[in-house]
Amino acid sequence: MSTVSVILTTYNRDRFLPEAIQSILAQDYQDFELFLIDDGSTDNTWKKIQPYHHLLTYIRHTSNKGISAARNTGIRNSSGKLICFLDSDDLWENKKLSSQITFLQKNSGYQIVYTNETWLRDGSWLNQKSKHKKFSGYIFDKLLPLCLISASSIMVSRQILDQTGYFDESFPACEDYDLWLRIGCRFPIGYLEDRLIIKRGGHKDQLSQKYVGLDKLRIKALLKVISQGDLTSLQMKAAKEALKKKCGVYGSGCLHHQKEDERTFFLSIPEKIDSKIGTDDFQKLLQSPFFLHHTLKETENAK
Repeated sequence: MSTVSVILTTYNRDRFLPEAIQSILAQDYQDFELFLIDDGSTDNTWKKIQPYHHLLTYIRHTSNKGISAARNTGIRNSSGKLICFLDSDDLWENKKLSSQITFLQKNSGYQIVYTNETWLRDGSWLNQKSKHKKFSGYIFDKLLPLCLISASSIMVSRQILDQTGYFDESFPACEDYDLWLRIGCRFPIGYLEDRLIIKRGGHKDQLSQKYVGLDKLRIKALLKVISQGDLTSLQMKAAKEALKKKCGVYGSGCLHHQKEDERTFFLSIPEKIDSKIGTDDFQKLLQSPFFLHHTLKETENAK
């Protein structure tokens, strides 16, 4: 049994896939099993992976189920005590796994660690902004404003995922933000300053490029973590403040797009939460049609 399970997920990214596979196989730490989860690709994915077919376990969904379902398929089929993810448009530096293994061996209080990253967009290297500053330890409050952690940078124990739950398959995007909140409120998260992954952006099939209203999904994640009863009083206060801010921003956007009913719904959420509503009321909020409908950007709708 391998120590690490590497879960590489892809959907119609045959142009990126060989490089992603090669970056995994080139790791200087080799005690891993590799799963490629093909989320229903209709391009040349099968042809492109033939040179590597004997080096990985290939699982294909018969239809496109989304990134969360693909990663969860990998988790359920793998056996390693530690789990890593790689999106097929990202790359690993060759010391990524070994650096994280060393960190976890030296820091017994941690069961999860992520790394710094290099950004490559449309062939140009980008600098990170101050809001993307990364932290380690009990960082729940740092995770609230935006998705601070790239899924491709994570190494996490299976034990943590079994306790917190896997990726929520109802999220078409921001599924990682949701999971990091559920983990971060209960466990310390380690951080390595070394830039051990390369994130390639700018292409239209990125989830952040495909969907509008990502703050709506972050609001959903915040409602979930607030309702589950795992937060300390300080965490609850910070989560409610973040929720109020995001509801205000999203509500203002609805006004701009003349969505008055949706605006009213989101602006009313903070007040409802402050009234100490029960579990059933939380579920009613989360099951609102406004959370069930997700809009593709016009560039995607036009295809």
